[in-house]
Amino acid sequence: MTVPFLQGRLGRALRLTALLAAILLVLSPGSPRAESFRLMAFGDSLVHGYGLEAGDTFPEQLEAALRAEGLDVTVINAGNSGDTTAAGLARLDWALADDPQAVILELGANDGLRGLDPSATYDNLDAIMARLTAAGLPVLLAGMFAPPNLGREYGDIFNSVFPRLAEKYEAPLYPFFLEGVALEPALNQADGIHPNAAGVAEIVKRITPQVVELVKAAAAAQVPPQTN
Repeated sequence: MTVPFLQGRLGRALRLTALLAAILLVLSPGSPRAESFRLMAFGDSLVHGYGLEAGDTFPEQLEAALRAEGLDVTVINAGNSGDTTAAGLARLDWALADDPQAVILELGANDGLRGLDPSATYDNLDAIMARLTAAGLPVLLAGMFAPPNLGREYGDIFNSVFPRLAEKYEAPLYPFFLEGVALEPALNQADGIHPNAAGVAEIVKRITPQVVELVKAAAAAQVPPQTN
């Protein structure tokens, strides 16, 4: 018969073993593809890859960067060009059928470009975050800034949407998805809005550290509890 003291130590050892196993699974590039950690990038044309060749999209470049970091991750491209936050909310359940284990949420650029009511943008993203939270999915929220031509008042309200949501859901925030790329002609396509392949590479370089943290934390959190 195992004494209570030894039972407690055995239970802790089993939990630690399970935690390490989950992290090692993500850290093992040689794992079978079916066992890869599934990270969904959910967004608009900036995720979908408008105007880009195969291999140059954000999900593809991000997956390559994560694998270069030693993480066995498959990045699901759940972007849809032209999506507003309302359109993203409408198709969220369909996207979740891909069974992701964590999500990068990038929506709002088209709301800003169209000058939509920031309160509606907040409500739509709030509903998306609530749905993802209820599904137990860790989220990295990628923020967006309003176009400057819409005025300071609109910009202040719109730009506050993302920090407010990150605080409400205690989610990590990447403040501006186009950081280092917006308004840089060499990093954008001819329309001046969508990043080219080099621009996507810059986004990936900047966001990867937070994505690595998201993946590792999500993998650790999904370790099933062990009984003593």
